[in-house]
Amino acid sequence: MPLFDLSDRLKLRLTGNDRVRFLNGQVTNDVRKANANLSMAACVLSAKGKMDALIFIGAGPDELFVDADAELKAALAARLERYLIADEVTLEDVTEQFALFHVTGESAPTLPNEARWRRGKRFGAAGWDLVVPAAERESVRQLLAAQYPICDPECAEQFRIEQGIPRWGRELTGQIIPVEAGLEGGAIDYAKGCYIGQEVISRMKISGQTNKRLCGLVSVDGLPLSPVMRLYAADVAGGADPGRKAKDVGWITSATRMESSGKEVALGFVKRGSNEIGTRLSARKADDAAGAVAVEVAELPFR
Repeated sequence: MPLFDLSDRLKLRLTGNDRVRFLNGQVTNDVRKANANLSMAACVLSAKGKMDALIFIGAGPDELFVDADAELKAALAARLERYLIADEVTLEDVTEQFALFHVTGESAPTLPNEARWRRGKRFGAAGWDLVVPAAERESVRQLLAAQYPICDPECAEQFRIEQGIPRWGRELTGQIIPVEAGLEGGAIDYAKGCYIGQEVISRMKISGQTNKRLCGLVSVDGLPLSPVMRLYAADVAGGADPGRKAKDVGWITSATRMESSGKEVALGFVKRGSNEIGTRLSARKADDAAGAVAVEVAELPFR
């Protein structure tokens, strides 16, 4: 049960009588189900159904509390405010006022005493969030660290890759539709009603197809992988026919070495027709055919 200090994430507070109705029209999950015991995942989309943000939502008696990747500090508030017209909603950046901790595990931690932990699935497994005033960050951190091993940013990055969890700025960008990133299971409510970008998401659900999907990739020979690598169909990328151009079928977004197994693994988007589990591909820099690494599409999370 590792401990994650996520206090650098952007934090927004929404107040006002229209806060639930307004935010519900902006995100893919049903904000009406948000409560004080849950950190609800949801996506903020463009009108074309592409990602503007992945957020987590908590609810208090008179407020909604939203957190997102720190890279979205300027963009997310501006994106939400763009649709605030006649709504009775106040949007406030409270990033510096609160600290945020997360612990994985089925049972909520018992410390600190009287703390209100929110269930949240941030790393592909059951977990718990705790929001405390920023002034209490260090004391709470020390208290929790005495009970749980701290997972620093480097550890957290390795952990989330092994779990197959997309991150803003890596797997999640303004060019990605959430279904392509595997977010439909926990961040999309198909029955909730209208929101910006819904038509695209609904069409994809009806068709059951995506042009590409976020996949796990394992280096066949144990050679390191890198986000600068493109993915090519293995039958031609290895040079079987030197006169034939390799078919580009995707790209790597994140990579790491698993300490438990020593495997070199990566996350990446692979186009339809090449993303079945067990498919062999070739990974290399676009201008370096000689430096190809054989990879295999693998199930997530990595084993």
